[in-house]
Amino acid sequence: MGALIAEDLLFPADAGTRAIARDLHAAVRDLPIVSPHGHTDPRWYALDEPFPDPAGLLIVPDHYIFRMLFSQGVRLEDLGVPTLDGSPVETDGRAIWRRFAERYFLFRGTPTRLWFDYTLQNLFGLHEPLSAATADAHYDAIAAMLATDAFRPRALFKRFNIEVIATTEGALDDLKWHEAIRQSGWDGRVVTAYRPDAVIDPDFEGFDANLDTLGEITGCDTGQWAGYLDAHRKRRAYFRSFGATSSDHGHPTAETANLANGEAATLFDRIRRGAGDPGDHRLFRAQMLTEMARMSLDDGLVLQVHPGSWRNHSPAVMQRFGRDKGFDIPTRTDYVAALKPLLDAVGVEPSLSVIVFTLDETSYARELAPLAGVYPALKLGPAWWFHDSPEGMRRFREMTTETAGFYNTVGFNDDTRAFPSIPARHDVARRVDCAFLAGLVAQHRLREDEAHELAHELAYTLAKKAYRL
Repeated sequence: MGALIAEDLLFPADAGTRAIARDLHAAVRDLPIVSPHGHTDPRWYALDEPFPDPAGLLIVPDHYIFRMLFSQGVRLEDLGVPTLDGSPVETDGRAIWRRFAERYFLFRGTPTRLWFDYTLQNLFGLHEPLSAATADAHYDAIAAMLATDAFRPRALFKRFNIEVIATTEGALDDLKWHEAIRQSGWDGRVVTAYRPDAVIDPDFEGFDANLDTLGEITGCDTGQWAGYLDAHRKRRAYFRSFGATSSDHGHPTAETANLANGEAATLFDRIRRGAGDPGDHRLFRAQMLTEMARMSLDDGLVLQVHPGSWRNHSPAVMQRFGRDKGFDIPTRTDYVAALKPLLDAVGVEPSLSVIVFTLDETSYARELAPLAGVYPALKLGPAWWFHDSPEGMRRFREMTTETAGFYNTVGFNDDTRAFPSIPARHDVARRVDCAFLAGLVAQHRLREDEAHELAHELAYTLAKKAYRL
């Protein structure tokens, strides 16, 4: 049986170009991983406890996996996904694993298949394809390894050659696990990022109560506009004390606004009283992106905008299982008009860094690359989420490079909750970029020395610079 992951994975079919890609990749494949944005749990690094059984680690928390299985008729309960009301779900890890293995063929051609095969081979040393026939043997082998000290979170952090990883916490989080990491004396670098959606989006569940809690935490009067802004400043400072270099905003759209202070205060008062209509809610979210950008000018946090997802598209699944259960769906997204108020206010500030992502690939060449190609404050985030894939990454480079260049992009970030997949995701990105650069060299559009310099930048340096790590 051959390797699950071929040495020439994702490299060009043309032999000459493939040789260039191999050479480029060999020079960057072992660079440290900089993971500037993601959703791994800081508790893992704080407690350094063994991971659960293979299903609990690799299947139950991974929406890329269970959304595909759900689309083929497998109930989330049968995959161990917890319900909000505590009603029973499958708890037998082996049974969950078998259901997954029996249907592993469903992932053919998907990035999930690449990441999972990479993890099986390079982390767990397994070389036989996963199937119903190999399910139990794979499960037993992985379970045995997870029980050893070499597969605890901190050991894997070192094995993966992670230089720094950023988790993402809500504005109301007490960051106790980051404090525990600090107090432990461990030298792994784990930083947080400020995610204030729950206290910025009036449509977020419990918004009014969240603002009350924000006021209690900070000692600020969050019933008033000025006090509310001060509360954000205090929380941002607290997050910065735990290494945060960025804020993150998952708004439905990229809309921004630049209201006069009195208008913004009146809008806030209306929303705080519960008198705001949907238009007010939309305008408030838009205004808060600009307010966050202004705060970034003061405190240096990089502003990340992740718009364009219709979150929790199925109300039935949302009601039963809660957020982030695979039902976030991309929507059409405007950037030229939407970002103009923010860019009018701060877009020509070279000290500001606003990193914009998209789920609407049609905007790459038409809107985002031209914007990032001229506004000093604006940078393009990498191919994201549904487009965090070989084809998505290739399209990103093809549609943005000629207008924005490479240096108005920010390298790669894995944006994952699936800790074991981090090396796979970074290696896929490095392979795709090396293949793209090899094509430019073969076409005599780049010198080979320039391609080597760019491969290093895309794999490592740009992320450190963009995220101020």
